[in-house]
Amino acid sequence: MKEFVLLFQSKDQKGIVALISDFIFKNGGNILSADQHSTDPQNGQFFMRVEFTVEDSVDADKLDADFTAVEQHFDAEAVVYLKNRRARMGICVSRPDHCLADILYLWRSGELKVDIPFVVSNCEEHRRLVEQHGLPFHFIPATKEERHEERLLSLVKDSDFLVLARYMLVLSNEFLMQYGKDIINIHHGFLPSFKGPDPHRQALEQGVKVIGSTAHFVNDRLDEGPIITQAVEQVSHRDDLAGLIRKGKNLEKRALSEALSKYLDCRVVKDGNKTIVF
Repeated sequence: MKEFVLLFQSKDQKGIVALISDFIFKNGGNILSADQHSTDPQNGQFFMRVEFTVEDSVDADKLDADFTAVEQHFDAEAVVYLKNRRARMGICVSRPDHCLADILYLWRSGELKVDIPFVVSNCEEHRRLVEQHGLPFHFIPATKEERHEERLLSLVKDSDFLVLARYMLVLSNEFLMQYGKDIINIHHGFLPSFKGPDPHRQALEQGVKVIGSTAHFVNDRLDEGPIITQAVEQVSHRDDLAGLIRKGKNLEKRALSEALSKYLDCRVVKDGNKTIVF
């Protein structure tokens, strides 16, 4: 049996669950799990995630194409994914290596079921770590003044999505438009507070009692993309800047690994500048 995941969103209206269930039944499928959310039953948006199986003889592309009729009926957006597909996840990273090391560990241990076609960095020191894992490493000496985005785009264009594992350069709108796929970033602060550089110093100056890290989609506004996951920890007046940074590194790894796990399991749906995470 083949396993699929359906992600569905439309204006909330009658008959959605019935028609989706009927479609799966008519294709010889069996629903394994279903989750749904409505922002407002009267005038809101409806979101649904369904896991189901079909016989191996069913063509995946045909199944996705046939579902178009259901999409059109509800004026919906929907995608049918083959479960446990191995997406091609590119990684971009600058000098901090804790998120990179954590991702590589999770990948090697089989907890992140992806293919990693490359790691791109403007920090040559990461080459040894990456090549120890048998992965291609590409050094691009990018800076704020010269980002070499054409070279970066030529390397990343064939990936299914990108992870900015503490890539400390802002990608231009032109790059985002040309790449045209999801980019997940880890920000070392608790958004929407403490945007931009040095969020730990900002947190220290504000005397906060909780710090956090945020994994979010990248859009054309700095640190304002839809949030996927956040990790937090309590702090006190006894914590200095070095202590906040040390605690923050663990939070970054937690938030990013959870976001990648949810994303790869097809549990994340964008809703404007927010997300629904099943």
